[in-house]
Amino acid sequence: MIVKYLNPRNDVAFKRIFGTEKNKDILMHFLNDIIVSDSRGIIKQVTLINPTQQPEIASKKQSIVDVLCEDEYGVKYIVEMQVAKVAGFEKRAQYYAAKAYASQPDKGDDYKHLKEVIFLAITEYEMFPKKPDYKSVHVILDQQSHERDLKDFSFTFLELPKFTKDIHSLSTYQEKWCYFFKHAHEGEDMQSIFANNNDIIQRAYHELEAHNWTNDELLAYESAEKAAKDARAREAYIKDEAREEGRAEGRQEGIKEGMEKGMEKGMEKGMEKGRQEGRHSEKLSIAKNLLSFGIDKKKVSEFTGLSLQEIEKLYDFSRR
Repeated sequence: MIVKYLNPRNDVAFKRIFGTEKNKDILMHFLNDIIVSDSRGIIKQVTLINPTQQPEIASKKQSIVDVLCEDEYGVKYIVEMQVAKVAGFEKRAQYYAAKAYASQPDKGDDYKHLKEVIFLAITEYEMFPKKPDYKSVHVILDQQSHERDLKDFSFTFLELPKFTKDIHSLSTYQEKWCYFFKHAHEGEDMQSIFANNNDIIQRAYHELEAHNWTNDELLAYESAEKAAKDARAREAYIKDEAREEGRAEGRQEGIKEGMEKGMEKGMEKGMEKGRQEGRHSEKLSIAKNLLSFGIDKKKVSEFTGLSLQEIEKLYDFSRR
C-alpha cells in the first residue's frame, strides 16, 4: 500500500526530522516548545553530537540515543522516541544522562564547569499509569524543603496515549507537537494546526511526505517499521509467557501469596529477557535487511546508528 505521509514515531523518520543538520532549526524549536528551564533563556543554536556514546572502558556497554545535541550554553539534550514498552526505560534514561554528563571535557578538578543534561522522551505507551497528565518533568529536590539545589539533571516525558485533544482544541505548540506525533501519518488535513505557511511543524510534516524520500531511505524506514512491530509482538509474547510462568509457580506454592510472588518472579524473568534483546537487536535486524537489499554499508550505518565495525561484521557474516 502506498502512503502519502510516513510515521514520525518511526526511528528513521524521527531522526530525519530532528537529527539532521538541515533540520536543526526544527529540533531547536521543538526543544524550546517542550523544555522549561530556569537556568537558561531561549535556545538560539544547537550543535548535533554523535548519538553513540562510547564507554571509557572497552568492556562497558556503549549507549545509542536517537538525538544528542548541545546548545550555545553548553547544555546537553538527549531526545528519545520510545515505541515498544521495555522494562527499566526510566533507568536507561538516567544512565544516558549520567553518561552525557560524565563525558564532558575534562577541565581539571574544577567541577563548576560541568553543564546541565536534559533528557526528553516521547513514549508510545504509558510510562507512569498513575499520573493523569501526558507530560511529566522529573528533577532532584530536597526531600524536606522541596528546593531544587541540584540542578544539573532533568527528565521530561511525553506519554502520547494520555494526550487526547482533537485537532480543533489545540492551543499551544506543545499540544501541536503531541498531535503531530500521534496523527501526522494518518493523512488527514493538518493545515489548521499551522500558524502560517512557514510554520515549523508544517516543515516537519513535509519531511514525512513519502515522495520526497529515496528508495534507500524508504527501505530503511520499512525495516525500522518491521523491527518496531516485531518488538511489540515480542513484548506481548514475553508478557503472556511471564504471566503463565507466574501462574505455574503460584499454583505450585498453593496459596495466594505464592501466586503473587510467582507471577511477579515470572514477569521479572520475562521482562529481563525482553530488555536483553532490546533496541540493539532491532537495529541489527534493520541493518541485515538493508544489507540484503545491497544498500551501501556507510548508509546502513547512518540509517541505524550502528558503527561501521558492526556493519562490516554483519556484511561478512551474510556473505558466508
